[in-house]
Amino acid sequence: MIRLVVASLFLLLGLFVFFTEVVGFFKFKYIMMRIHAAGLGDTLGIMSIAIAVAILIGTPNAIIKLLLVVVFMMLTNPVLTHLLANMEVKLHQNAGNEYKEEDRA
Repeated sequence: MIRLVVASLFLLLGLFVFFTEVVGFFKFKYIMMRIHAAGLGDTLGIMSIAIAVAILIGTPNAIIKLLLVVVFMMLTNPVLTHLLANMEVKLHQNAGNEYKEEDRA
């Protein structure tokens, strides 16, 4: 019973993080803020849901596999976010200033 409650809390945390990520992604006008919201939300949301699934399943093999998924996400997601932001800065000269997506011609 306690495992179910703790796993439910982690699932709700993951869903809340994903929901705020989507809201932030569509609400922010500046592309760098959108990238930041998407990068942080994915990492924390997947980590929370993977912890919940590991608690529910409870077998050592599943926990190791989910831990590997979380480590892979924590290593690749920030690198990808950094590369996308770096590409945006190099492609647009006014990327340091806030501008709307429509201003990019």
